[in-house]
Amino acid sequence: MTEENNAEKLSAETQMALQSGISAFETKQFVRAYQLLSPLAEDGNVEAQYRLAIMAQNGLGMVVNAKEAERWMRAAAESGFDLAQHGLGFMYLQGECVEQDYEQAIHWFRLAAEQGLAGAQTTLGNMYENGLGVEKDSEEAKRWYAKAGF
Repeated sequence: MTEENNAEKLSAETQMALQSGISAFETKQFVRAYQLLSPLAEDGNVEAQYRLAIMAQNGLGMVVNAKEAERWMRAAAESGFDLAQHGLGFMYLQGECVEQDYEQAIHWFRLAAEQGLAGAQTTLGNMYENGLGVEKDSEEAKRWYAKAGF
């Protein structure tokens, strides 16, 4: 087997493991999801990292682990995964798994919003409307709400 064929096979195996892990997650088989997704997350797969963060944050198939939740959410967010950027923004907004920090929340929501994630756009609109981490700015709030389709 050539190196190129081996890479294609590995990629297909990785994809199969990811889809199996996501299916286990979605069907609430969290222990199985962890077994499948953990090695992928360690290898840098952002979708696996994001799901492990959700599991650790909410105690799904494991004991709640704020440190691991923040670790995995940040890893996926820093890699540009919009859902993780949104998730990390909410961690900072709510002070869950991290110390509450509205400025950090704005930063992560903005990154997700700029990728078109409507939930992040709506949350940014709300933060501007209410002056959370930013000066109150009804025009900026309206701009973000409009981007989200409101």
